[in-house]
Amino acid sequence: MTPRTHGGTDAQGPVRWDFSSNANACGPCPAALQAVQRANGAHYPDPAYTRLRAALADLHGVDPVRVLLVASASEGIQRITGWRWRAGDRRFWTPSHAYGDYAHAASAWGLEPVNDPGLAQLAWLCDPGSPLGQGEAPDAVRALLDPTPRTVVLDRAYAPLRLKGDTALSAAQLDRVWQLWSPNKALGLTGVRAAYAIAPLGAHADRGELEALSASWPIGAHGEAMLMAWTSSDVQDWVAASRATLADWADALRTRLAARGWTCAPSDTAYGCARPPHLLNAADLRARGIKLRDATSFGLPGWWRLSAQRPDALAALDAALDELQPETSR
Repeated sequence: MTPRTHGGTDAQGPVRWDFSSNANACGPCPAALQAVQRANGAHYPDPAYTRLRAALADLHGVDPVRVLLVASASEGIQRITGWRWRAGDRRFWTPSHAYGDYAHAASAWGLEPVNDPGLAQLAWLCDPGSPLGQGEAPDAVRALLDPTPRTVVLDRAYAPLRLKGDTALSAAQLDRVWQLWSPNKALGLTGVRAAYAIAPLGAHADRGELEALSASWPIGAHGEAMLMAWTSSDVQDWVAASRATLADWADALRTRLAARGWTCAPSDTAYGCARPPHLLNAADLRARGIKLRDATSFGLPGWWRLSAQRPDALAALDAALDELQPETSR
């Protein structure tokens, strides 16, 4: 079974200076947080999520019948994988360096990985991707969207946090794939679990099958409140404004790491991968209230994924790296 490795909170609890999570460091978004805090947990949500689906459809300019609610992006990954296994798919593809839940779900359901995207029956894209924060390769997109029937899912978790560039898929291509959205990252509210997918154009029957595979009320009142807030212009404006701040913090992080001799990979987002000039001990950093994301599980041994954080967090990282710097390099 492919293991699941994540950044963020671990068995020791939340870390004070968390560079390991890609959540928006400007958050939590005040309006979204207030909406969650005001949610009435004494009652079930509407089991059909009628108002929420209409609001999400309006945000994306699609018919509400294309909106599928999922408990989280990870639950959506599991559900879509199980749906395709039941339909007979047995081969899947992901980019070389990608979120591990795609492969974990495929492993759990018995799908086999293929190196050639053209041979896949189920394929995952993430644009911009994690851990590198870069757009998908156009060649892979073309191979996946040729006439061969297959299911392609585009994870758009980090699209609202893109600082430059644009998705590799055209508007017409976006209408041919499943678009998986998890706004809690952009809102800085990763503890609230709720997400949704936009089905391909004309895939009403497929969306209905995935709806049937869902538990009743996949999203609770607090997740529903977060997603409703996400559709408001005030919250969308806050996310847009946060990107300018994140860009400044990302520049400061990369400048500081480069000054220390780290190699920073290019990124279109406020997170990315960097390789230090000497080995790092994650436990030593954790003891100093610092957490980075070891990129070994992404297929990048020796590299670490870091997200842009507030100036006080960067100062704390700088001080910790000073303390842990080998004597020979001081």
